[in-house]
Amino acid sequence: MTTRVIIVDDQAMVRAGFAALLAAQSDIDVVGEAPDGAQGVELGRRTRPDVVLMDVRMPEMDGLEAARRLLAPPPGVTHRPRVLMLTTFDVDDYVYEALRAGASGFLLKDAPPADLIAAVRVVASGDALLAPSVTRRLIADFARQRPARGKPTLRLKALTERETEVLTLVARGRSNTEIAQTLVLAEQTVKTHVSRVLTKLDLRDRAQAVVFAYESGLVAPGE
Repeated sequence: MTTRVIIVDDQAMVRAGFAALLAAQSDIDVVGEAPDGAQGVELGRRTRPDVVLMDVRMPEMDGLEAARRLLAPPPGVTHRPRVLMLTTFDVDDYVYEALRAGASGFLLKDAPPADLIAAVRVVASGDALLAPSVTRRLIADFARQRPARGKPTLRLKALTERETEVLTLVARGRSNTEIAQTLVLAEQTVKTHVSRVLTKLDLRDRAQAVVFAYESGLVAPGE
């Protein structure tokens, strides 16, 4: 199955480089490029890609607002792509807000080519790009700056004790394999628990689950 990708970045050289790299993969098809968020949203509506590579800082409309519009479309628009934010360390706050909006993760612009290709495949498969420890630090740092809101805590009551344990470990950046080892469960069982957690809490993927866990107070930064 081919993954359809669009690239939204205000730097033509970046778009060209990413497009050439991804188009060379037999399972990835680059179906369009856009130089700003507004055109990126329009392109996304028209081409219906599986994954959007979205720069954070752009003219006209930044990547955060564009991600919000793609992930929370107006009535009548049913397509919601996966959004992978492209960033540098100096705009982490934007990335955090993008994760809250439903983006599936982020990738540093200077990441090795193999990481970009792998990231597109990971996000396209429905998972979140949360493996790098820097991502966990980013979320913890901004969760520390934002006190728990209270309301999401009530939603935690919908989870069983085991599901709460699984969510806690997901929030700490553990993979399914690591969670299975910690809780002495089969990996498939962990996948089932993660799926139930996402369904019960009305979350899209692991990225939103991590943000929810910190903001609800289930996990405290630094634990």
